[in-house]
Amino acid sequence: MADNHRRVAAPVSGSVPATAGREVCFDTLVQASRNVVTASELLNQLMADLPDTGGQAEAIGECEHRGDAFVQDLVGRLNRGLNAVIEREDLLALISALDDIVDHVDEVAAFLGLYGIEAPMAQAQALARVLLLAAQELSRAVDGAARAQEISDHVVEVHRLENEGDQIVRGALAALFVDGVDPMVVIRWKDIFERLEDAIDATERAAYVLAGIVIKDARAST
Repeated sequence: MADNHRRVAAPVSGSVPATAGREVCFDTLVQASRNVVTASELLNQLMADLPDTGGQAEAIGECEHRGDAFVQDLVGRLNRGLNAVIEREDLLALISALDDIVDHVDEVAAFLGLYGIEAPMAQAQALARVLLLAAQELSRAVDGAARAQEISDHVVEVHRLENEGDQIVRGALAALFVDGVDPMVVIRWKDIFERLEDAIDATERAAYVLAGIVIKDARAST
């Protein structure tokens, strides 16, 4: 989606207490993180059921629309002067990163349909599984941050999964460039692998933004 939602006008004065504003923002962030998990679960189902006969691609598209709605909801609240204690730039960076994950998942589903993929490569299924695990860890981290809990273990695990995803991608791309593989097959799967990698990378970006928010939040409360 376009990046214009990241540019937010200066807020006007609001009447919502800071603590309540924090809860409102984290409620949206928690919902957005769960939407990431739902989209990742649907992608795993899609990879297992290719070609798509269960409507998973359409359901992923609905997740993408919900992700956009979460962004617009948070931007709107901040524009109306919501006092969230947390820096608005950090909030927008996190909600945008969560939205990016779902956008990439939607792109994977779209490419699978566009290219008429009828059976997945094992590496694509492995990457989808890594993405789901990373999405689940990220969602747990967002939920924990909302309750002012320690999230470092979740962030470390997301980082580990991102590294695992990188290794799978390298192996997958190497497998494509062997003698005898149809060049069109190479192009199609390279596109899909790159989108899967982008989605996994985005989970790590979101986790790091969240970790920064938690650190600042802790400092502000002392």
